[in-house]
Amino acid sequence: MTGFILALDQGTTSSRAILFDRAGAVAGIAQREFKQHYPQPGWVEHDPLEIWNTQSEVMRQVCAAAKIPASDIAAIGITNQRETTVVWDRKSGEPLCNAIVWQDRRTAGFIDKLKKKGLAGFFQRKTGLVLDAYFSGSKLAWILDNVKGARKRAEKGELAFGTIDSWLVYQLTGGRAHLTDVSNASRTLLFNIHDMEWDAEILRRLNIPASLLPEVKSSSEIYAETDPQLLGAALPIAGIAGDQQAATFGQACFDSGQAKNTYGTGCFLVMNTGRKAITSRNQLLTTVGWRQGSQLAYALEGSVFIGGAVVQWLRDGLGIIKSSGEVEALARSVPDSGGVYLVPAFAGLGAPHWDQYARGTIVGLTRGSTAAHIARAALDSIVFQVADIVQAMGKDSRIKLQELRVDGGASNNDLLMQMQADILGVPVVRPKVTETTALGAAYLAGLATGFWPDRDTIAQQWQIDRRFEPQMNKSRREELLGDWRKAIERAKNWAER
Repeated sequence: MTGFILALDQGTTSSRAILFDRAGAVAGIAQREFKQHYPQPGWVEHDPLEIWNTQSEVMRQVCAAAKIPASDIAAIGITNQRETTVVWDRKSGEPLCNAIVWQDRRTAGFIDKLKKKGLAGFFQRKTGLVLDAYFSGSKLAWILDNVKGARKRAEKGELAFGTIDSWLVYQLTGGRAHLTDVSNASRTLLFNIHDMEWDAEILRRLNIPASLLPEVKSSSEIYAETDPQLLGAALPIAGIAGDQQAATFGQACFDSGQAKNTYGTGCFLVMNTGRKAITSRNQLLTTVGWRQGSQLAYALEGSVFIGGAVVQWLRDGLGIIKSSGEVEALARSVPDSGGVYLVPAFAGLGAPHWDQYARGTIVGLTRGSTAAHIARAALDSIVFQVADIVQAMGKDSRIKLQELRVDGGASNNDLLMQMQADILGVPVVRPKVTETTALGAAYLAGLATGFWPDRDTIAQQWQIDRRFEPQMNKSRREELLGDWRKAIERAKNWAER
């Protein structure tokens, strides 16, 4: 009996590989950061070959360090940063250009033109998404129109498009497979989430040849086998889900109304809405959660572009901390932010505002404001942004949140989690295994291969590490949120010309 599942977790700033045993416990982990490219203000790129090189390196590294041979691995699951767009040569596998990252804003003007044509409702009805530069469709259109020779080659069928999951599968299989899963497809702005297929009308409007697109599969099935030279044996690739859908699955949010929030570079709050695709009236996204066998789950999602990244900015931009881990102690050194509000709209504002032209703002500064107050305001900004999404989600779903399950690196910050519970007024629950994104990919792969028999087994493995109960009274909560909303208004439309 093979004893492990290998999860490949390809994120925005690093590539990771994690081995999980049958109990869902981490048996080994390897991680490597890669370079972020900022060629122009508002542009963010990655080198696709560096992504593959770092991912393949940590994949080998984790197996070697744990002394686990390929013969003891039942399957590989993949989870990935979503919306990031790669185009490559079908034969050589050579990328046409750098990947355009989900944070990139270069297509904001193109999106504005679509909005002015009155197409926002058209896209939302079909894809569940708002019109924004965040999604892959406009990024792909930009590559076809701006990279020399791209459109001609695409029309000849020489090129392949994919999000990062597709790129990894292509590399893992030695170029034999070009596919994606329903969760990643649903984030492209090209996929009809009701018909569950690429939408021909959208492709016509965006002038994108269908030949570029990967085959769409479920989130849990055996898709292909890896090139045996990579790890010494051909292993089944059996699970794929975009990072936030994978984290929701890893948090065992299998029932309608259950929700989780991931505190990573951004924050991503996802609520399972079951078999029903709820159309948002409050600027949230309707997305595909996953398809496992005959079971299809939809979800509502709110995306915060800058979550944990605001702490990185305190470290790298302002230099007021030397490491991200120092922020909690600095923020705890003051009782509150002293009236300082930081709106980290460095890449615009996501849900529920969707302002492409908002920019970062600090308001409420006085002569008494210190680095500690700014650090506290930075943590406040994370919890306030999440609270805005929870409020919108409640209006859309008409479901009152009972608790919020949390994961991601910043969920280990006890002060931040207590602040989140206080501002939401509901318990925040952190599980023992916070690697839930990778765990979700592992679960999907394990279910497809019989490594785990069913979802009940997985749900029983989910265990609480700590439960944070709200301690703030309602009037104080409303006062803070009221001032936050004033600060948000100051940040909006700043870069609009």
